[in-house]
Amino acid sequence: MTGSLRLYSLLWWCLLPFVVLRLLWRSRREPAYLQHLAERFTFYSVRPSAPLIWVHAVSVGETRAAEPLLRALLSEYPDHQVLLTHMTPTGRAAAKALFGNEPRLIQAYLPYDTLTMMARFVHHFQPRLCVLMETEVWPALIQACKAADVPVALVNARLSERSLRRGQRFAGLLGRAAVQLSLVAAQSDADAQRLRMMGVRDVQVTGNLKFDVTVPATMVAAGKSLRQQIGDRPVLLCASTREGEEALLLSGYMKATLPSDLLLLIVPRHPQRFVEVAQLFADQGLRVVRKSQLRGQAVPADAQLLVGDTMGEMFAYYTACDLAFIGGSLLPTGGQNLIEACACGKPVLLGPHTYNFAEASENAIAQGAAIRVYDAAQIFKTAFDLILDRERLLQMSQAAQRFAESEGGATQKTLKLLSASLSGTT
Repeated sequence: MTGSLRLYSLLWWCLLPFVVLRLLWRSRREPAYLQHLAERFTFYSVRPSAPLIWVHAVSVGETRAAEPLLRALLSEYPDHQVLLTHMTPTGRAAAKALFGNEPRLIQAYLPYDTLTMMARFVHHFQPRLCVLMETEVWPALIQACKAADVPVALVNARLSERSLRRGQRFAGLLGRAAVQLSLVAAQSDADAQRLRMMGVRDVQVTGNLKFDVTVPATMVAAGKSLRQQIGDRPVLLCASTREGEEALLLSGYMKATLPSDLLLLIVPRHPQRFVEVAQLFADQGLRVVRKSQLRGQAVPADAQLLVGDTMGEMFAYYTACDLAFIGGSLLPTGGQNLIEACACGKPVLLGPHTYNFAEASENAIAQGAAIRVYDAAQIFKTAFDLILDRERLLQMSQAAQRFAESEGGATQKTLKLLSASLSGTT
């Protein structure tokens, strides 16, 4: 064990009082942060009763991406349990909504990345395999797994240029962790190349698991029902918006020339901001309605903004809209998943900052499924043009569907690699 790893673990212990204070602060807006608090410090009330496969998906996006792989693991290994760990309550809630009726799936919080807590975690659950989603390379976690002879796989792996530069500053610590990974399944050739630059020895390109997510029939039905509540009005969805973006959207909306009956539908990324976003628009004199307040009733004809303030219904919102702007891309936060919108056959507008989904974004644009926009004014100008040009809107809708269908298959490729690792542990 290197001195840098010991120092890293000690630093975590020094920071823990501040981490707890941050949890308490966040719980003021999102009380769920105080639930299952003991699990974050390796005190668990559940123990596995069968051989265990462990998958770590830090939050909502990773959980949704992991869904097809989790279902494949549960199907392929009927005598195993699956442990799904998170770091956020929204990720845990998303998994509960997806797998609430699955008795073989256990949920828990991952402890903080100290050598002691990770060793206790691995000893408690005794997994046969650890599967990390996308970017979750935790040095103490990997060391604890190595000490217990647990293979560690990084799947659906991505690494932007920005993250590569950041990671190279800590090459001694992260590079050593990367070398210890048993296998890495990358989303793209570019991701694989950057991962090799971080020290990963063997990288397989398997594609993006998010293309294998199927649109649940229940969400399609919920979306159609919402559309009936809205009526024939054109609907522009701003999906998974981040803090700061709604103010930009409001400014652009107030200045734009738009169809008089346009309904703006905004779904903030974080649920603790639902009320805040609704109030932001209401303060400007706009008629605002929240989805949770409809209770099956029609959206008022004079409503200008509908806030999607319900969890686990993003597919329904995509089904109900005419086109969608994908949030997280107006400000430099890297963008959010555009694949769900495309899977619902919806044209997509993307802001300038999509480095977390760089290849998928460029491919969607190249195939006519998406359009790049550079500010809020251009979002509304492009949406207005598309709403008036129904033929082009239909063409983009069809292109989005083809794009989503053409890039599947990552789940089976990834499962094949994981099966090889699992066979070596039995």
